[in-house]
Amino acid sequence: MSDVRPENPLTVFYDGSCSVCSREMAGYRGRVSEGLLHFVDISQPDFDPTPYGRSRQEFMRLMHVMDARGRFFVGVDAFRALWRGMPGEFYPLLAALAGLPGVHLFARIGYHLFARLRHYLPSIIP
Repeated sequence: MSDVRPENPLTVFYDGSCSVCSREMAGYRGRVSEGLLHFVDISQPDFDPTPYGRSRQEFMRLMHVMDARGRFFVGVDAFRALWRGMPGEFYPLLAALAGLPGVHLFARIGYHLFARLRHYLPSIIP
């Protein structure tokens, strides 16, 4: 569990071939001012993971967020980093809740399950 505070702007690496992921990222885009978050669709053929020192498979396995200092936050910690930078009170509170020891464990388990099954969800979730 990462309690390192991410520094904005953040780069959010997400799987655009996942309809649930794409909808979620579109929601975040609509809530933040331009320049605060930069979104990178890792499913695009021109995405090159080489400059980031990670493989395409690593990026595809779990969501990644990179802060202004080049630090990576992965999986649930990527969401926590993203939520910490969102405006208002709800998202930062959600980030704090997801960092609590028991909650963090269950969030990680749930997210890993989602990440494995996400490509089957478009047929289940409209």
